[in-house]
Amino acid sequence: MHPKRTAFFVSDRTGITAEMLGHSLLTQFDGMPFQEVTVPFIDTPEKAHELVAQINERGVIQGARPLVISTLVDTEVSRILAGADACYLDCFQTFIQPLESELGLRSSHTVGRTHSAHDVLNYHERIEAINFAMGHDDGVSTRDLNDADLVLVGVSRCGKTPTCLYLALQYGVRAANYPLVPEDFAAMRLPASLSHLKGKLYGLTIQPERLMQVRNERRPGSGYANLANCQFEVREAEALMRQEGIAYLDTTHKSIEELATTILHNARLQRRIY
Repeated sequence: MHPKRTAFFVSDRTGITAEMLGHSLLTQFDGMPFQEVTVPFIDTPEKAHELVAQINERGVIQGARPLVISTLVDTEVSRILAGADACYLDCFQTFIQPLESELGLRSSHTVGRTHSAHDVLNYHERIEAINFAMGHDDGVSTRDLNDADLVLVGVSRCGKTPTCLYLALQYGVRAANYPLVPEDFAAMRLPASLSHLKGKLYGLTIQPERLMQVRNERRPGSGYANLANCQFEVREAEALMRQEGIAYLDTTHKSIEELATTILHNARLQRRIY
C-alpha cells in the first residue's frame, strides 16, 4: 500500500489551469492515494513563504514529500516555492522557455492572462453563453432559438442541462435544450418550435435503468421514474431522433466533459472562448 501523498496545485490566479493539468497527471497513477489541494492567488513573496511552511509541515506529517504543480508566472514567487521540501513541477517555465527560444521573443510574464475579466471579449462571450443556456433550459423558452449554436434534445433527466452549461462555460457555445415528452412520441414528430432547426439539433439518450435511478432521486416511486416508463420514453425518443436524422450520444457512461467535447467535434462547432 502506497503512503498517501498531498498534491498542491498552486497558481497566482484562480488555479483552474494548475488544477486541471495536475489532476489529469495524477489520474495516471493507479493505486496511489492523493489528497489534492488547490491554492489560488499566491501572488506575493509573503504568501509564497507561508505556503512553503504549510507544504513542509504536510510532508513531515505524512512522512512523504508533497507534490507541487505550479502555474506561477512571477519568477521570484516561483523561486521561493521551489525551495519547499517537495517535488516541484513548474508548468509555466516548462513550456514558456522553449517557446521563447523558438519564437525569438520574450513572453510578457503577465499574471492572470488565462482566466481574467480584463479579456473583455472572452468574458462577454462566456457570460452571454451562460445566460442563453439558463434562459433556454428545459424548453422553458423558445424565443431566440435561432440564435442558438446548438439545441440538445432528449428525454427528461438524460444530462441535457449540465452539458449545455458546460458548453457555455468552457467553450462559449450558446446551447439550448428541449425535452422530448410523450406528446411528441404520440405524434412521432418534433415540436413545431424545433422543426425548422434540424441543422442545430443534437440528441442525448441514456440507458433506461440509469434513467430510472436518476429520476427516482428527484421523484421517488413515481410513474415518471418507473422502469417501464423510462424504457418507453428512451425507446420512443431514439426512434424519433433516428426518423428525423438527429445524431445522438448515450450519456450513461460518459462524463459531462466527454459529452461536451464530442458534441463540439461532431457538430463542427467552433469554441468562442479559452
